[in-house]
Amino acid sequence: MSLLTLEISGLAALPAAAAQVREALRGHSIICFEGEMGAGKTTFIKALCQCLGVQDEVSSPTFSLVNEYRDAQNQPIYHFDFYRLDTPREAEGIGALEYFDSGYLCLIEWPSRIEELLPPDRLLITLTVTGLETRELKIES
Repeated sequence: MSLLTLEISGLAALPAAAAQVREALRGHSIICFEGEMGAGKTTFIKALCQCLGVQDEVSSPTFSLVNEYRDAQNQPIYHFDFYRLDTPREAEGIGALEYFDSGYLCLIEWPSRIEELLPPDRLLITLTVTGLETRELKIES
């Protein structure tokens, strides 16, 4: 079921798109980001974290697998990048299930790599390249 579709015209449009997505997140803690390499998953997560009041530098956890940030209410936000994983067992090894059960916001890049570990109650955000700088963002539950 699609909840929201946004056309993002470029980097300057990211803060407004992130604000709209922030509203759609209410009541959800597991947010999955899909899109081809270079679609802008990490870039969008940076804008979303900024919108949530994160003061830390947001970067891809490609090698560490998970980064932790703090939002404006000093609550943790966990940012995962599972691109480099070969099996879901590797995610279990870093305690992914405990993070997912924490109730805190978990932003997950490449969730298809650990599909079997994900809870059914989650949002899927798909970023699709539509032009050199343009993207379509779709939120589904």
